[in-house]
Formats: sequence, C-alpha cells, structure tokens
Amino acid sequence: MSSTPATSTFPTSSLVPAASTLVSASSMPSSSSSQTSSAASPSGSIPATSNPKFIVAHHMVGNTYPYTKQDWTDDITLAHASGIDGFALNVGSDDWQKTQVASAYEAAQDSGLPFKLFLSLDMTVLPCGSDADAQAIRSWVSQYTSHPNQFIYGDRAFVSTFSGETCTFGAGSTAEGWHSQFVGHPDLADKLFFVPSFFIDPATFPTFQDVMHGDFNWNGGWPIELTVDTLNNERTAAKVAADSAEDAITKFIGSTDTDLKHIDGLASLRTAKTKRDGSSDKLAYMASVSPWFFTHYGADSFNKNFVYLGDQHLYARRWESLIAARDKVDIVEINTWNDYGESHYIGPIKGAQPNSEAWTDGMNHTAWLDLTKYYATAFKEGAFPSIDTDTIVMWARPHAVDAQAQNDPVGQPTNFKLFEDTVWAVVMAKSPATVTLRTSDSNSQTFDVPAGVSKLSIGISAGETMYGSIERDGKMITELKPEGYALEGSPKTYNFNAFVASASA
Repeated sequence: MSSTPATSTFPTSSLVPAASTLVSASSMPSSSSSQTSSAASPSGSIPATSNPKFIVAHHMVGNTYPYTKQDWTDDITLAHASGIDGFALNVGSDDWQKTQVASAYEAAQDSGLPFKLFLSLDMTVLPCGSDADAQAIRSWVSQYTSHPNQFIYGDRAFVSTFSGETCTFGAGSTAEGWHSQFVGHPDLADKLFFVPSFFIDPATFPTFQDVMHGDFNWNGGWPIELTVDTLNNERTAAKVAADSAEDAITKFIGSTDTDLKHIDGLASLRTAKTKRDGSSDKLAYMASVSPWFFTHYGADSFNKNFVYLGDQHLYARRWESLIAARDKVDIVEINTWNDYGESHYIGPIKGAQPNSEAWTDGMNHTAWLDLTKYYATAFKEGAFPSIDTDTIVMWARPHAVDAQAQNDPVGQPTNFKLFEDTVWAVVMAKSPATVTLRTSDSNSQTFDVPAGVSKLSIGISAGETMYGSIERDGKMITELKPEGYALEGSPKTYNFNAFVASASA
C-alpha cells in the first residue's frame, strides 16, 4: 500500500421505493449474443437505524503540492455535490503538507457548505519512534480540534490513521505509546475520537481499549483475499458442485466477511471496556469502499506491481453490501478521491502525481461520481433516492488482459489473470427502458431493464470500442460513444487502470 491511502433524518419505513429498486437486467437479452448481464442486485428493505451516517473520501494531501485554495474549494464543492460529507486528509512527513491542510480547512470554512475534514495520519511515513515524534503529531492535530469544519463524532474531534500498528513513540508497546503520547496525553485527553486503521487481527482489539474509539477497515474495500490461486481453487470446487465459475468469483465481490470480523473485534473491545469500567461509550465502525486497484511501480521506485479484482461491478456491489449492513456501519470512507498511484481515484486528475502518469493520463474516473451520489444517499438516508436522470456509466481496461507489452521492464502485475476482457456498465433508469451495449458491428447486445439500477456487461476484443445507449418507447434517450477508447492488443506498457465514461439525459 502506498501512503495513500451532517446528520441525516431517517424515514420510518426503510423499504426501497419501487422507482429505485436495485435490480440488474436479469431477463434474457433480446439479441443472440453470448454476453449476459451480471447477477441480480439485492433489492427489498434497507435496515433502519436512528444513528446518523456519514460518507467521507480519502484525500491524499501528498498529491496536492501545487494546489491553490481554489483547488481545494473545487474539490470540496464537487465532493459535496456527489453526496460526500467530508475528506479524510491523508498527511505525511513533508513540511509543506501543513500549509495545504490549513488551506483545505480555510476553503471548507469559506465554502459555506456543511463539509467536514479530519486528519488521517499516514504512519507509514510519519516518524513514530520517540516522544518528540508524538509531540509533532499532537501539535498538528491540536490546531484543528476546535475548527468549525473539523469532523466531530461523539462530541470529539475525529482522527484516523493509515497503519500505525508498530508505532510506540518510545513507550514499551504500541498500545501504551498511542495512549500515553496521543489519545491520553494531557494535550489531547478527552478531545479525540480516534478511529485508526491498524493492520492487526481484529481479535486483538481489546489490547487497545485505552486507545481505539472505533476501527477503520481499510482493506475491506477490495477482495484482497482473491488471488489467481484462490480463483483456480474456487473454479475447481465450482465444477465439483456443478455451480458456475462466475458464482465462485462473485461471492468475493462486495463481501462483508472482513467487515463482520472487524465488527466482532469492536464488540470484544467494548466488552473489555465494560468489564473494566462498568460501561463503554459507543464504538464506531468505518468501512471502506473502492472502485478499483492497480499499481505499477518497479524495484527502482515504490516496488509494488499488483492488482486487486475490480471486475464484476465491484464499486456498485460493495456499496449495496454496505447499505444492506448499514445498521452495523457508522461511516463509509471512499478510497479514494485522488490516489493516482493505486488507480482508485474518483475525483478529477489534478495536483502532483506520484509518477503515475503512465497509467492515469487520459483515464478520468469522475463518471463514478454519479454512482457515488446515488449509493451515498441511500446509505445515509435509509432509502434509495428517486432517479430523475437516465444515466449510463461504462468502464473497461485499455488493453487486453493477456496482451504483451512492447517495452515494460516492470512486467505484468501480480494477479492480472483475475481480470476479464469485459466492458462493465451500470444503468440508472427513470423508468423501464431498452439498453444496448456494443463493442463492434458484430458484437452487440440489447437488454430490457426496469426502473432503477441495472448492472450489465459485454465482452470485448482487441481493436473494439465501447458504445452504450438508452432507448424508451422507440426514442433514443442518451448515447455514450467515448472518444479515444479502443482496446489495445499490443500496448507499449502495461496498464490495468480503468477507462471510465458516462452519458446522461
């Protein structure tokens, strides 16, 4: 991993409105193509809860060196319009980042929007071996605990981390260090609501009963346990069980298995606190959602070259899983707004990239913001919003999975064979419609979709393009014909990022 990393009123009835039922085009396509839609989305009721829900996005301050205050204002305005309540500001050791954090808080305040910020301490780069290191972090955090745009949770300033499970700040243990030098230090005692992302076994959370007020499950956003070997084993088992190989894959996509382990860990932590103190404040669980993951750095750089599976409509399915579990999830953090190095950005490409231009140039992901707003609203309000605009969002990789690059010393990323040569699509329809996906004159498929959200796909071969349309009552509603896209068969370098586009009417 790189150094990436408003209170809502809930309806008394949490039934999904008929106009926005989450279903995919599960009926048979009207064409004779062998391509089919994905499995049906969950539908029905959403768990009701009286607890307010929040959506934040991970913002890499390390990628903002050239930002002006206006850049921060633009990011905040766009994020807020997309259903996001705040930014988790990932901060590292560069001194200039303090200036950018100050600019972000100023921009948030001047925006007049109810948009909140909090520091996400990147402990993979921030030094944490001495009390002096702790003092530097405390000083930074203290500047914003009372800021009007600081994210407040449980009446305290919310702070998170990326990693930190080995930090001691000169104390005898990690738990002692974080308590004595940070959460329990006189400078910050009773001022913080600390929700770190410690990469530890959730069963050990009770060790941190004087430290953690909640848990952020960073890795939950991707099916990281799914590797090529795992997939092969699942496919073998599927044949034995006479199930489809796709079902063997799909069970990993959007799964909440790791969430439940972390939630159980928090329950054990709360039990330990109650046993010791006689009571325990509510602990917060912050889940992760992410649309993609590809990073491609050689040994002369960050030395990481791998993928996590983002196919099978990962972003939509993960959101749907979290919405179905919203009675157990307090906050969702989107990973990320602008981590270009790992290809999971949903914001515009701007600022200073971490030498990731080779796989991000021309690969705008802001079309995913349409999905973000829809799902974020459902998570926060407990009911799916009505769809007022017909929208189609499509994405695919820039070259064939098995393509051989002409000149790439870094090589193919680990687990690249998890992927398929497929164009993925999500359609948001105001009312029943006919959707056509096409990659060439000889490869086209038509779906009759209901009102709501449908998840569709079609195979693609080298040299082909992507096209999608929505028709209703014989009239064309909208067409998507993105310029500059064709699946390459012989790329210069490997690029497993996603090309994302959308059209609305």
